[in-house]
Amino acid sequence: MVTGVAYVILEILQKNSMWIVGILTGAACAFSFAVQHVWASMGLNIYYVVISVIGLYRWKKDSGKVEEGEIHLGRLGGRTALISAVLAVVGTVAFSVILKSTGDPAPVLDAVAVILSAIATWWLTMSYVEQWILWIVADIITTVLCVVTGQYLLALMYLAYVAGAVYGYIHWKRHGKVVTSAQ
Repeated sequence: MVTGVAYVILEILQKNSMWIVGILTGAACAFSFAVQHVWASMGLNIYYVVISVIGLYRWKKDSGKVEEGEIHLGRLGGRTALISAVLAVVGTVAFSVILKSTGDPAPVLDAVAVILSAIATWWLTMSYVEQWILWIVADIITTVLCVVTGQYLLALMYLAYVAGAVYGYIHWKRHGKVVTSAQ
């Protein structure tokens, strides 16, 4: 929880050190989930480690293109948005079927939250301001998921993430400068 809060603060401020926190947290969580044989969450955290390495590389490259206090932004293109929408729908349907077969108590909520989080993290590496909108939606869904499954402390944490994402969106819009085109 502490590293999650630190990660969001560093994300809002667009600090490259956020990716180091992501690598360390993702690796630790992947190991923990592997020990418990929770394979989907282990896989998601391995994805977070890989995407954090990519994000660190991209952000280091783009951070030299802005002044101190500015946020470097990429421009979300129509093709990327369309591919993301297709991945969100297909991924949610496929993943919810898999989760239902494992006895997941809320397979659709779980699938939507995971798929949107994965896409939002990809968008974060590209510095798309719209990634915050995906995080707002994913964190609201995860909050509901936590309430449905009785994880009330986690629900509070995800409510804080929603607030952080709203602030992050406003901050990035206010201080952002587009430095790269759609990828």
